[in-house]
Amino acid sequence: MKGFVRKNQLLSLCGLNCGLCTMRIGDYCGGCGNGNQSCAIARCSLAHDGVEYCFECREFPCEKYRDAGQYDSFITHRRQMDDLALAARDGIEAYNVVQREKVEILHRLLSEYNDGRKKTLFSLAVNLMELPDLQWAMALIDTQDNAGTMPQKDRAKLAAGILQQIADERKLVLKLNRKK
Repeated sequence: MKGFVRKNQLLSLCGLNCGLCTMRIGDYCGGCGNGNQSCAIARCSLAHDGVEYCFECREFPCEKYRDAGQYDSFITHRRQMDDLALAARDGIEAYNVVQREKVEILHRLLSEYNDGRKKTLFSLAVNLMELPDLQWAMALIDTQDNAGTMPQKDRAKLAAGILQQIADERKLVLKLNRKK
């Protein structure tokens, strides 16, 4: 979108976690403000003196957030408002420190444990779970992986099972919420 540029590619201005987006990870998206299609929220930002994050706007939360978190597209929208609140409370740099570690975990899951069928599950788990839970999951996976000697299919099943178990304990649903 002409005139709209983003410095931080980990958190979009509307609160989506771009660093953990499968479209961005797969190089299908450069992130908002990098030549992507027109966005109503980016237009709104430009109309409001170029606020970098919606939480900086005096009108936030506005009608654009009325249904935030109800439905997902290719990335989960469920943490959108929580991520904006965390960034506002802790500051962008502190938020980004956590997100960079989550990005590393997701890259590791995708490169070492994906059997070609777990990309969405891994992405959802890393998006929705708190960092300590993800660190615990990775420690369990490492302990049970037999130094990486398991067949890939078994490694994928192991990682998915551990993440699903922790998600179930936290009452997190690792499926996209699609409009019907």
